[in-house]
Amino acid sequence: MEDVYRRAASILVLRPVERGYHILLLHKPRKRDAWQLPQGGVEDGESVTEAALRELNEEASLTGCRVLGVSERVYQYDFPASFRRFRPDNVKGQRIEYVFALAPHDATVTVDGKEVDNHAWIELSQLPQYVKRSEYVEIVTGLYDEALQQLA
Repeated sequence: MEDVYRRAASILVLRPVERGYHILLLHKPRKRDAWQLPQGGVEDGESVTEAALRELNEEASLTGCRVLGVSERVYQYDFPASFRRFRPDNVKGQRIEYVFALAPHDATVTVDGKEVDNHAWIELSQLPQYVKRSEYVEIVTGLYDEALQQLA
């Protein structure tokens, strides 16, 4: 059986603040790469947008966001060998597609404390304090710029 990449959807959620927008980050209870955008697998028959909104609801209990668009940007990576050892399938990594959305200014986030144990609304300039992997910082920064273009 040929190795494949798992289809995944991620969503950059912006919330309007006095000057500009804040970005929603979620924290997964793990040692590395714990802070990230809401994301998860795309189920059969689901569009990237549908999957992204479902994951946002599952991980952050956030609904009522206005979808701004879908990015051309795709992030594909291989799982580390140590992680693959525990997978019973032929999935070798993830291929993540991105959606942009605008949350109401008074949006509230509720995390389950298990899959996601914390959240933060941050300014773009704060991103490197949360996210250590430079390529992910670049992706989120690019997505933020794209989202602002959609809002213009």
